Amino acid sequence: MKSFVDQLSKYASYHRDRRNIATHFVGIPMIVVAVVILLSHPTFAVIGGVAITPALLVMVLTSAYYLRLDVRFGIAMIAFLVGCLGFGQLMAVEATNTWLAWGIGMFVVGWIFQFVGHFYEGKKPAFVDDIMGLIIGPIFVAAEAAFLMGLRKEVQAAVESRVGPTIIRKSVSA
Repeated sequence: MKSFVDQLSKYASYHRDRRNIATHFVGIPMIVVAVVILLSHPTFAVIGGVAITPALLVMVLTSAYYLRLDVRFGIAMIAFLVGCLGFGQLMAVEATNTWLAWGIGMFVVGWIFQFVGHFYEGKKPAFVDDIMGLIIGPIFVAAEAAFLMGLRKEVQAAVESRVGPTIIRKSVSA
């Protein structure tokens, strides 16, 4: 398995323009919430007040992977995913039209943000070349947020030594 720095560096190589990263702060959480909403149906069982859904199963597997990559970021991602799961469960009990409108609407708007960011970047999204980009994207956003707060400087330095610092590109190439 690739290390956390390996995974972040590969993903970061597609995301060096600060405007692209900024759009990812909005788009990726929206996409994650949307996927959780959409996977919150059906409920297979309720055990101890917890609905067993495809969303819960995906969250458990993804959380385990994040924890293997990095314990501290893994814990942060679990906290975020638990919040998403709670919101997904709230939406799952709504009328089908409401559930679908929230799930599909957030998914589409989130991807619009992503593609606007990649227009600024002048590069295609990372998942086009490596499907793991879909899993690494959310933890990349968590890492970028941590870096902005001055946290995990050792991880930031390791990533930037491989792919360079973030910038704002002077010209946009399509």
